[in-house]
Amino acid sequence: MPLEGPVRIVSELTSRGYNAEREAVTRLAAADDRDELLERVLEEVPDDALVVRAEHVDAALAAIGSSSPTVAQPPDLSTDSSVSTGTETPSSGGQGTNPPVETEGYTESADRSVDPQKRSLEITGDMTGESTGTGEYEDFVAVFRDRLDRLGSKLRGRVNHRPATAIQDMSGGNEAAMVGLVNDVRSTASGHWLIELEDATGTFPWLVMKDREYVDLVDELLCDEALAMAGTLSDDAGIGFVDSMYFPDVPRTYEPSTADRHVQAALISDVHVGSDEFMADAWNRFADWLHTEAARHVEYLLIAGDMVEGVGVYPDQDEELEIVDIYEQYEAFNERLKQVPDDLEIVMIPGNHDAVRLAEPQPGFDEELRRIMSAHDPRIVSNPSTVTIEGVSVLMYHGVSLDEVIAELPEAKASYDDPHKAMYQLLKKRHIAPQFGGHTRLAPEEEDYLVIDEVPDVFHTGHVHKLGFGKYHNVLAINSGCWQAQTDFQKSVNIDPDSGYAPIVDLDTLDVTVQKFS
Repeated sequence: MPLEGPVRIVSELTSRGYNAEREAVTRLAAADDRDELLERVLEEVPDDALVVRAEHVDAALAAIGSSSPTVAQPPDLSTDSSVSTGTETPSSGGQGTNPPVETEGYTESADRSVDPQKRSLEITGDMTGESTGTGEYEDFVAVFRDRLDRLGSKLRGRVNHRPATAIQDMSGGNEAAMVGLVNDVRSTASGHWLIELEDATGTFPWLVMKDREYVDLVDELLCDEALAMAGTLSDDAGIGFVDSMYFPDVPRTYEPSTADRHVQAALISDVHVGSDEFMADAWNRFADWLHTEAARHVEYLLIAGDMVEGVGVYPDQDEELEIVDIYEQYEAFNERLKQVPDDLEIVMIPGNHDAVRLAEPQPGFDEELRRIMSAHDPRIVSNPSTVTIEGVSVLMYHGVSLDEVIAELPEAKASYDDPHKAMYQLLKKRHIAPQFGGHTRLAPEEEDYLVIDEVPDVFHTGHVHKLGFGKYHNVLAINSGCWQAQTDFQKSVNIDPDSGYAPIVDLDTLDVTVQKFS
Protein backbone atom coordinates (compact mmCIF):
# COMPACT_ATOMS: atom_id res chain seq x y z
CA MET A 1 0.00 0.00 0.00
CA PRO A 2 1.49 3.37 -0.93
CA LEU A 3 2.32 5.78 1.87
CA GLU A 4 -0.20 8.59 2.21
CA GLY A 5 1.64 11.62 3.53
CA PRO A 6 4.09 12.48 6.27
CA VAL A 7 2.26 10.68 9.09
CA ARG A 8 2.40 7.35 7.25
CA ILE A 9 6.08 7.92 6.42
CA VAL A 10 6.93 8.60 10.06
CA SER A 11 4.97 5.50 11.10
CA GLU A 12 6.81 3.34 8.58
CA LEU A 13 10.22 4.65 9.64
CA THR A 14 9.35 4.06 13.30
CA SER A 15 8.38 0.47 12.58
CA ARG A 16 11.89 0.02 11.11
CA GLY A 17 13.51 1.51 14.24
CA TYR A 18 14.24 5.05 12.98
CA ASN A 19 13.26 8.55 13.95
CA ALA A 20 13.02 11.19 11.19
CA GLU A 21 14.12 14.76 10.67
CA ARG A 22 11.22 16.95 9.51
CA GLU A 23 12.95 17.95 6.25
CA ALA A 24 13.62 14.29 5.45
CA VAL A 25 9.92 13.46 5.82
CA THR A 26 8.98 16.43 3.64
CA ARG A 27 11.29 15.28 0.84
CA LEU A 28 10.05 11.71 1.03
CA ALA A 29 6.42 12.84 0.91
CA ALA A 30 7.12 14.96 -2.19
CA ALA A 31 8.72 12.11 -4.16
CA ASP A 32 6.92 10.60 -7.16
CA ASP A 33 7.51 7.05 -5.95
CA ARG A 34 7.62 7.27 -2.16
CA ASP A 35 7.84 3.53 -1.58
CA GLU A 36 10.87 3.06 -3.83
CA LEU A 37 12.64 6.09 -2.41
CA LEU A 38 11.92 5.05 1.17
CA GLU A 39 13.30 1.56 0.60
CA ARG A 40 16.43 3.01 -1.02
CA VAL A 41 16.88 5.42 1.92
CA LEU A 42 16.71 2.51 4.34
CA GLU A 43 19.26 0.60 2.26
CA GLU A 44 21.66 3.54 2.11
CA VAL A 45 21.35 4.87 5.66
CA PRO A 46 24.38 3.90 7.88
CA ASP A 47 23.80 0.89 10.12
CA ASP A 48 24.35 2.86 13.32
CA ALA A 49 22.21 5.87 12.39
CA LEU A 50 19.19 6.48 14.59
CA VAL A 51 17.65 9.36 12.65
CA VAL A 52 16.83 9.57 8.94
CA ARG A 53 18.00 13.00 7.78
CA ALA A 54 17.53 15.07 4.63
CA GLU A 55 21.02 14.20 3.40
CA HIS A 56 20.13 10.49 3.55
CA VAL A 57 17.17 11.18 1.25
CA ASP A 58 19.38 13.18 -1.13
CA ALA A 59 21.89 10.33 -1.26
CA ALA A 60 19.12 7.84 -2.07
CA LEU A 61 17.76 10.09 -4.81
CA ALA A 62 21.21 10.27 -6.38
CA ALA A 63 21.56 6.49 -6.18
CA ILE A 64 18.37 5.90 -8.17
CA GLY A 65 19.30 8.36 -10.87
CA SER A 66 17.70 11.53 -9.62
CA SER A 67 19.20 14.86 -10.48
CA SER A 68 19.35 15.79 -6.83
CA PRO A 69 22.97 16.12 -5.68
CA THR A 70 24.42 13.82 -3.08
CA VAL A 71 25.08 15.54 0.23
CA ALA A 72 27.94 14.41 2.43
CA GLN A 73 26.83 12.18 5.29
CA PRO A 74 26.84 13.69 8.79
CA PRO A 75 28.99 12.13 11.50
CA ASP A 76 27.56 8.80 12.63
CA LEU A 77 26.20 8.55 16.13
CA SER A 78 28.44 6.29 18.18
CA THR A 79 26.70 4.73 21.16
CA ASP A 80 28.15 2.78 24.02
CA SER A 81 25.49 0.75 25.77
CA SER A 82 27.91 -0.91 28.16
CA VAL A 83 28.50 0.17 31.73
CA SER A 84 31.22 2.80 31.68
CA THR A 85 33.48 4.08 34.42
CA GLY A 86 34.06 7.34 32.65
CA THR A 87 37.79 6.82 32.34
CA GLU A 88 37.83 7.10 28.58
CA THR A 89 38.34 10.54 27.13
CA PRO A 90 35.53 11.39 24.71
CA SER A 91 36.07 13.31 21.54
CA SER A 92 35.05 16.92 21.90
CA GLY A 93 32.99 19.09 19.65
CA GLY A 94 32.16 22.73 19.42
CA GLN A 95 29.07 24.77 18.80
CA GLY A 96 26.96 23.39 15.99
CA THR A 97 26.09 25.66 13.08
CA ASN A 98 22.64 24.22 12.40
CA PRO A 99 19.57 25.27 14.41
CA PRO A 100 18.01 22.74 16.80
CA VAL A 101 16.22 19.89 15.06
CA GLU A 102 12.53 20.44 15.61
CA THR A 103 11.04 17.25 16.96
CA GLU A 104 7.72 18.44 18.31
CA GLY A 105 4.95 16.71 16.42
CA TYR A 106 6.95 13.50 16.00
CA THR A 107 6.81 12.27 19.58
CA GLU A 108 4.40 9.53 18.58
CA SER A 109 7.06 8.02 16.33
CA ALA A 110 8.97 6.63 19.31
CA ASP A 111 6.01 4.42 20.27
CA ARG A 112 6.79 5.34 23.89
CA SER A 113 4.88 3.07 26.25
CA VAL A 114 3.60 5.72 28.62
CA ASP A 115 0.82 5.02 31.07
CA PRO A 116 0.42 8.17 33.19
CA GLN A 117 -1.40 6.15 35.83
CA LYS A 118 1.79 4.18 36.49
CA ARG A 119 3.95 7.23 36.98
CA SER A 120 4.67 8.85 40.32
CA LEU A 121 7.00 11.69 41.20
CA GLU A 122 7.38 13.32 44.59
CA ILE A 123 9.76 16.05 45.76
CA THR A 124 11.14 16.38 49.30
CA GLY A 125 13.71 18.78 50.69
CA ASP A 126 12.80 21.60 48.29
CA MET A 127 13.53 24.78 50.26
CA THR A 128 12.49 27.18 47.50
CA GLY A 129 10.58 30.00 49.16
CA GLU A 130 11.55 28.73 52.62
CA SER A 131 14.81 30.64 53.16
CA THR A 132 14.88 32.39 56.54
CA GLY A 133 18.59 33.08 57.06
CA THR A 134 19.66 36.70 57.56
CA GLY A 135 23.37 36.08 58.03
CA GLU A 136 23.29 36.95 61.72
CA TYR A 137 25.48 35.10 64.21
CA GLU A 138 22.44 33.35 65.69
CA ASP A 139 21.63 31.85 62.26
CA PHE A 140 25.01 30.13 62.10
CA VAL A 141 24.63 28.81 65.64
CA ALA A 142 21.17 27.46 64.77
CA VAL A 143 22.26 25.63 61.61
CA PHE A 144 25.21 23.92 63.33
CA ARG A 145 23.07 22.94 66.30
CA ASP A 146 20.58 21.41 63.91
CA ARG A 147 23.37 19.54 62.12
CA LEU A 148 24.72 18.14 65.38
CA ASP A 149 21.27 17.15 66.63
CA ARG A 150 20.29 15.31 63.46
CA LEU A 151 23.59 13.63 62.61
CA GLY A 152 24.32 13.06 66.30
CA SER A 153 21.13 11.03 66.56
CA LYS A 154 22.64 8.58 64.06
CA LEU A 155 25.76 8.22 66.22
CA ARG A 156 24.60 8.27 69.83
CA GLY A 157 23.31 4.73 69.69
CA ARG A 158 26.79 3.44 68.85
CA VAL A 159 28.64 4.88 71.86
CA ASN A 160 27.90 5.74 75.49
CA HIS A 161 28.36 9.41 74.74
CA ARG A 162 28.72 12.28 77.17
CA PRO A 163 28.87 16.05 76.68
CA ALA A 164 32.30 17.67 76.46
CA THR A 165 31.91 19.40 79.84
CA ALA A 166 30.97 16.11 81.52
CA ILE A 167 34.07 14.40 80.08
CA GLN A 168 36.23 17.26 81.37
CA ASP A 169 34.97 16.51 84.90
CA MET A 170 35.76 12.77 84.71
CA SER A 171 38.74 11.11 86.38
CA GLY A 172 41.78 9.92 84.44
CA GLY A 173 41.83 6.35 83.18
CA ASN A 174 38.07 6.13 82.69
CA GLU A 175 36.44 5.14 79.44
CA ALA A 176 34.64 7.96 77.67
CA ALA A 177 32.84 8.67 74.40
CA MET A 178 31.71 11.84 72.67
CA VAL A 179 29.60 12.86 69.69
CA GLY A 180 30.46 16.18 68.12
CA LEU A 181 31.53 18.18 65.11
CA VAL A 182 35.18 18.13 64.04
CA ASN A 183 36.62 21.47 65.16
CA ASP A 184 40.26 20.84 64.25
CA VAL A 185 42.58 18.12 62.95
CA ARG A 186 46.36 18.44 63.33
CA SER A 187 49.40 16.20 63.60
CA THR A 188 51.68 16.09 66.62
CA ALA A 189 55.47 16.19 66.69
CA SER A 190 55.44 12.41 67.24
CA GLY A 191 53.33 11.72 64.17
CA HIS A 192 50.07 11.11 66.01
CA TRP A 193 46.84 12.93 65.20
CA LEU A 194 44.98 15.31 67.49
CA ILE A 195 41.28 15.75 66.73
CA GLU A 196 39.21 18.31 68.59
CA LEU A 197 35.49 17.58 68.81
CA GLU A 198 32.95 20.23 69.67
CA ASP A 199 29.39 19.85 70.92
CA ALA A 200 26.85 22.28 72.34
CA THR A 201 28.68 22.40 75.70
CA GLY A 202 32.29 22.84 74.61
CA THR A 203 35.31 21.08 73.07
CA PHE A 204 37.48 18.11 74.00
CA PRO A 205 40.70 16.79 72.38
CA TRP A 206 41.13 13.19 71.20
CA LEU A 207 44.44 11.58 70.20
CA VAL A 208 44.62 8.99 67.42
CA MET A 209 47.87 7.05 67.74
CA LYS A 210 49.82 6.60 64.52
CA ASP A 211 50.10 2.83 64.96
CA ARG A 212 46.36 2.17 65.34
CA GLU A 213 44.57 0.37 62.51
CA TYR A 214 42.01 3.11 62.00
CA VAL A 215 44.55 5.92 61.62
CA ASP A 216 43.89 5.79 57.86
CA LEU A 217 40.44 7.23 58.57
CA VAL A 218 41.96 10.48 59.81
CA ASP A 219 42.86 11.64 56.31
CA GLU A 220 39.17 11.39 55.39
CA LEU A 221 38.11 13.92 57.99
CA LEU A 222 36.79 17.36 57.14
CA CYS A 223 36.19 20.15 59.59
CA ASP A 224 32.58 20.53 60.76
CA GLU A 225 31.52 16.96 59.96
CA ALA A 226 29.78 14.92 62.65
CA LEU A 227 31.81 12.18 64.30
CA ALA A 228 31.73 9.87 67.33
CA MET A 229 34.87 8.86 69.23
CA ALA A 230 35.34 6.48 72.12
CA GLY A 231 38.44 5.66 74.15
CA THR A 232 40.28 6.03 77.44
CA LEU A 233 41.10 9.26 79.23
CA SER A 234 44.73 10.09 80.01
CA ASP A 235 45.91 10.03 83.63
CA ASP A 236 45.20 13.72 84.03
CA ALA A 237 41.93 13.41 82.03
CA GLY A 238 43.08 16.20 79.75
CA ILE A 239 42.85 14.15 76.55
CA GLY A 240 41.18 11.00 75.26
CA PHE A 241 43.09 8.16 73.58
CA VAL A 242 40.88 6.95 70.74
CA ASP A 243 39.95 3.29 70.57
CA SER A 244 37.16 3.61 68.00
CA MET A 245 35.79 6.15 65.55
CA TYR A 246 32.36 6.26 63.92
CA PHE A 247 30.83 8.14 60.97
CA PRO A 248 27.06 8.66 60.52
CA ASP A 249 27.42 6.57 57.32
CA VAL A 250 25.02 4.52 55.23
CA PRO A 251 24.25 1.13 56.83
CA ARG A 252 26.10 -1.68 55.08
CA THR A 253 22.86 -3.62 55.04
CA TYR A 254 20.95 -0.89 53.21
CA GLU A 255 18.54 -2.27 50.61
CA PRO A 256 17.48 0.26 47.96
CA SER A 257 13.96 0.50 46.62
CA THR A 258 13.24 -0.25 42.96
CA ALA A 259 10.34 0.43 40.59
CA ASP A 260 7.65 -2.16 40.01
CA ARG A 261 8.00 -1.96 36.22
CA HIS A 262 10.72 -1.49 33.64
CA VAL A 263 11.13 2.27 33.41
CA GLN A 264 14.25 4.39 32.93
CA ALA A 265 15.56 7.82 33.87
CA ALA A 266 18.17 9.84 32.00
CA LEU A 267 20.52 11.66 34.38
CA ILE A 268 22.42 14.63 32.95
CA SER A 269 23.92 17.91 34.13
CA ASP A 270 26.05 20.87 33.09
CA VAL A 271 24.47 21.68 29.74
CA HIS A 272 26.09 25.16 29.65
CA VAL A 273 24.00 26.68 26.86
CA GLY A 274 25.49 30.06 25.94
CA SER A 275 29.10 28.89 26.02
CA ASP A 276 31.19 28.87 22.86
CA GLU A 277 31.92 25.26 23.73
CA PHE A 278 28.33 24.09 24.20
CA MET A 279 28.15 20.83 22.22
CA ALA A 280 25.04 21.50 20.15
CA ASP A 281 25.58 18.55 17.81
CA ALA A 282 25.86 16.10 20.71
CA TRP A 283 22.73 17.57 22.33
CA ASN A 284 20.85 17.24 19.03
CA ARG A 285 21.81 13.57 18.81
CA PHE A 286 20.73 13.03 22.42
CA ALA A 287 17.37 14.70 21.80
CA ASP A 288 16.90 12.68 18.60
CA TRP A 289 17.74 9.46 20.43
CA LEU A 290 15.10 10.16 23.07
CA HIS A 291 12.50 10.01 20.28
CA THR A 292 13.57 6.54 19.13
CA GLU A 293 12.37 3.08 19.99
CA ALA A 294 15.62 2.48 21.87
CA ALA A 295 14.61 5.15 24.39
CA ARG A 296 10.94 4.18 24.72
CA HIS A 297 11.38 3.31 28.41
CA VAL A 298 13.06 6.63 29.28
CA GLU A 299 10.21 8.49 30.96
CA TYR A 300 12.15 10.78 33.32
CA LEU A 301 14.88 13.36 32.69
CA LEU A 302 16.79 14.69 35.72
CA ILE A 303 19.09 17.69 35.16
CA ALA A 304 21.49 18.43 38.02
CA GLY A 305 22.25 22.10 37.42
CA ASP A 306 24.18 24.52 35.19
CA MET A 307 21.59 24.73 32.46
CA VAL A 308 23.43 27.77 31.09
CA GLU A 309 27.01 29.06 31.09
CA GLY A 310 26.08 32.16 33.06
CA VAL A 311 27.78 35.54 33.09
CA GLY A 312 30.72 36.65 35.23
CA VAL A 313 31.22 33.24 36.84
CA TYR A 314 35.02 33.30 36.37
CA PRO A 315 37.57 35.85 35.08
CA ASP A 316 37.31 36.78 31.39
CA GLN A 317 34.36 34.46 30.92
CA ASP A 318 32.80 36.92 28.46
CA GLU A 319 35.50 35.97 25.95
CA GLU A 320 34.13 32.39 25.88
CA LEU A 321 30.44 33.23 25.52
CA GLU A 322 28.36 32.75 22.42
CA ILE A 323 25.38 34.40 24.17
CA VAL A 324 26.30 37.27 26.49
CA ASP A 325 22.84 38.03 27.93
CA ILE A 326 21.80 35.75 30.79
CA TYR A 327 18.11 35.80 29.89
CA GLU A 328 18.88 34.99 26.27
CA GLN A 329 20.95 32.04 27.51
CA TYR A 330 17.92 30.65 29.33
CA GLU A 331 15.73 31.25 26.28
CA ALA A 332 18.23 29.28 24.19
CA PHE A 333 18.25 26.50 26.79
CA ASN A 334 14.47 26.38 26.64
CA GLU A 335 14.67 25.88 22.87
CA ARG A 336 17.01 22.94 23.48
CA LEU A 337 14.59 21.55 26.04
CA LYS A 338 11.82 21.69 23.45
CA GLN A 339 13.73 19.13 21.40
CA VAL A 340 13.19 16.28 23.87
CA PRO A 341 9.89 14.36 23.86
CA ASP A 342 7.05 16.29 25.43
CA ASP A 343 5.88 13.27 27.43
CA LEU A 344 9.02 13.16 29.59
CA GLU A 345 8.80 14.09 33.27
CA ILE A 346 11.58 16.65 33.77
CA VAL A 347 13.13 17.74 37.07
CA MET A 348 15.80 20.45 37.25
CA ILE A 349 17.90 21.96 40.04
CA PRO A 350 20.22 24.99 39.76
CA GLY A 351 24.02 25.00 39.80
CA ASN A 352 26.78 27.50 40.43
CA HIS A 353 26.61 28.88 36.85
CA ASP A 354 22.88 29.50 37.11
CA ALA A 355 21.19 32.79 38.00
CA VAL A 356 20.47 31.99 41.64
CA ARG A 357 22.40 32.67 44.84
CA LEU A 358 25.73 30.87 45.08
CA ALA A 359 25.34 29.94 48.74
CA GLU A 360 23.91 26.47 49.32
CA PRO A 361 21.19 25.38 49.66
CA GLN A 362 20.22 27.16 46.44
CA PRO A 363 16.51 27.93 46.02
CA GLY A 364 14.95 27.09 42.68
CA PHE A 365 14.79 29.76 39.99
CA ASP A 366 12.68 32.90 40.29
CA GLU A 367 9.36 33.25 38.51
CA GLU A 368 10.78 35.05 35.48
CA LEU A 369 13.30 32.30 34.75
CA ARG A 370 10.69 29.62 35.43
CA ARG A 371 8.48 31.29 32.85
CA ILE A 372 11.34 31.24 30.33
CA MET A 373 12.18 27.59 31.02
CA SER A 374 8.63 26.37 30.58
CA ALA A 375 9.06 23.78 27.81
CA HIS A 376 7.29 20.53 28.77
CA ASP A 377 6.35 22.01 32.18
CA PRO A 378 9.47 20.90 34.13
CA ARG A 379 9.60 20.58 37.90
CA ILE A 380 12.13 23.16 39.12
CA VAL A 381 13.33 22.63 42.70
CA SER A 382 16.18 23.64 44.98
CA ASN A 383 19.75 22.38 45.08
CA PRO A 384 19.77 19.88 46.75
CA SER A 385 16.41 18.11 46.58
CA THR A 386 15.24 14.52 46.69
CA VAL A 387 13.07 13.24 43.85
CA THR A 388 11.22 9.98 44.44
CA ILE A 389 10.35 8.34 41.12
CA GLU A 390 8.05 5.33 41.34
CA GLY A 391 9.45 4.50 44.76
CA VAL A 392 13.13 5.14 43.88
CA SER A 393 14.58 8.12 45.77
CA VAL A 394 17.13 10.20 43.86
CA LEU A 395 19.12 12.79 45.81
CA MET A 396 19.97 15.53 43.31
CA TYR A 397 22.87 17.85 44.17
CA HIS A 398 24.83 19.98 41.72
CA GLY A 399 28.14 19.11 43.35
CA VAL A 400 30.21 22.20 44.21
CA SER A 401 31.42 20.60 47.46
CA LEU A 402 33.07 17.82 45.43
CA ASP A 403 35.85 20.31 44.60
CA GLU A 404 36.55 20.68 48.29
CA VAL A 405 36.40 16.96 49.04
CA ILE A 406 38.80 16.22 46.18
CA ALA A 407 41.20 18.98 47.29
CA GLU A 408 41.25 17.90 50.94
CA LEU A 409 41.34 14.11 50.69
CA PRO A 410 44.02 11.77 49.30
CA GLU A 411 43.74 10.99 45.59
CA ALA A 412 42.99 7.32 46.28
CA LYS A 413 39.84 8.35 48.14
CA ALA A 414 38.64 11.29 46.02
CA SER A 415 39.72 12.47 42.58
CA TYR A 416 38.32 14.10 39.45
CA ASP A 417 38.99 10.93 37.47
CA ASP A 418 36.69 9.00 39.83
CA PRO A 419 34.15 11.60 40.99
CA HIS A 420 31.82 8.95 42.40
CA LYS A 421 34.42 8.14 45.07
CA ALA A 422 34.20 11.72 46.33
CA MET A 423 30.43 11.21 46.41
CA TYR A 424 30.98 8.13 48.59
CA GLN A 425 32.60 10.41 51.16
CA LEU A 426 29.53 12.65 51.30
CA LEU A 427 27.33 9.59 51.79
CA LYS A 428 29.63 8.38 54.54
CA LYS A 429 29.44 11.74 56.28
CA ARG A 430 25.68 11.95 55.56
CA HIS A 431 26.09 15.57 54.53
CA ILE A 432 26.16 17.35 51.16
CA ALA A 433 28.82 19.91 52.12
CA PRO A 434 30.29 19.29 55.58
CA GLN A 435 33.07 21.87 55.68
CA PHE A 436 32.19 25.49 56.39
CA GLY A 437 34.33 28.46 55.42
CA GLY A 438 36.11 26.84 52.49
CA HIS A 439 35.44 26.82 48.75
CA THR A 440 31.76 25.92 49.12
CA ARG A 441 29.56 28.83 50.10
CA LEU A 442 26.98 27.83 52.71
CA ALA A 443 23.92 29.82 53.77
CA PRO A 444 22.68 29.58 57.38
CA GLU A 445 19.04 28.57 57.71
CA GLU A 446 16.84 27.50 60.61
CA GLU A 447 17.61 23.92 59.65
CA ASP A 448 20.52 22.33 57.81
CA TYR A 449 19.03 21.42 54.44
CA LEU A 450 22.33 19.75 53.46
CA VAL A 451 22.08 16.90 55.96
CA ILE A 452 21.33 13.55 54.27
CA ASP A 453 18.62 12.44 56.68
CA GLU A 454 17.23 9.57 54.66
CA VAL A 455 19.51 7.30 52.67
CA PRO A 456 18.81 7.80 48.95
CA ASP A 457 18.63 4.96 46.47
CA VAL A 458 20.47 7.07 43.87
CA PHE A 459 22.82 10.03 44.43
CA HIS A 460 23.12 12.24 41.33
CA THR A 461 25.63 15.08 40.97
CA GLY A 462 27.40 17.07 38.27
CA HIS A 463 29.64 20.16 38.44
CA VAL A 464 33.05 18.52 37.93
CA HIS A 465 32.35 17.65 34.26
CA LYS A 466 33.54 14.07 34.74
CA LEU A 467 31.60 10.85 34.24
CA GLY A 468 31.76 8.24 36.96
CA PHE A 469 29.45 5.94 38.85
CA GLY A 470 29.45 3.06 41.28
CA LYS A 471 27.72 1.76 44.39
CA TYR A 472 28.46 2.61 48.00
CA HIS A 473 26.67 0.32 50.47
CA ASN A 474 24.15 -0.34 47.66
CA VAL A 475 23.51 3.35 46.99
CA LEU A 476 24.08 4.15 43.30
CA ALA A 477 26.27 7.26 42.95
CA ILE A 478 26.41 8.93 39.52
CA ASN A 479 28.28 11.99 38.34
CA SER A 480 26.90 12.55 34.88
CA GLY A 481 29.56 14.51 32.96
CA CYS A 482 28.63 17.55 30.85
CA TRP A 483 27.61 18.94 27.44
CA GLN A 484 30.47 21.39 27.07
CA ALA A 485 33.81 20.81 25.37
CA GLN A 486 36.98 21.91 27.13
CA THR A 487 37.16 25.68 27.63
CA ASP A 488 40.30 27.77 27.93
CA PHE A 489 39.58 28.18 31.62
CA GLN A 490 39.32 24.41 32.06
CA LYS A 491 42.63 23.97 30.25
CA SER A 492 44.24 26.40 32.69
CA VAL A 493 43.12 24.27 35.65
CA ASN A 494 43.73 20.90 33.93
CA ILE A 495 40.09 19.84 33.64
CA ASP A 496 39.58 17.37 30.79
CA PRO A 497 35.79 17.01 30.61
CA ASP A 498 33.72 13.94 29.81
CA SER A 499 31.30 15.53 27.36
CA GLY A 500 28.21 14.32 25.55
CA TYR A 501 27.29 11.33 27.72
CA ALA A 502 23.88 10.41 29.14
CA PRO A 503 23.76 7.82 31.94
CA ILE A 504 20.49 5.87 31.76
CA VAL A 505 19.27 4.20 34.98
CA ASP A 506 16.91 1.24 34.96
CA LEU A 507 14.70 2.12 37.91
CA ASP A 508 13.58 -1.49 38.33
CA THR A 509 17.13 -2.83 38.79
CA LEU A 510 19.32 0.30 39.34
CA ASP A 511 21.56 -0.90 36.52
CA VAL A 512 23.27 1.79 34.46
CA THR A 513 24.07 2.11 30.78
CA VAL A 514 25.82 5.09 29.26
CA GLN A 515 24.80 6.50 25.90
CA LYS A 516 27.52 8.45 24.13
CA PHE A 517 26.58 11.28 21.78
CA SER A 518 29.91 13.04 21.24
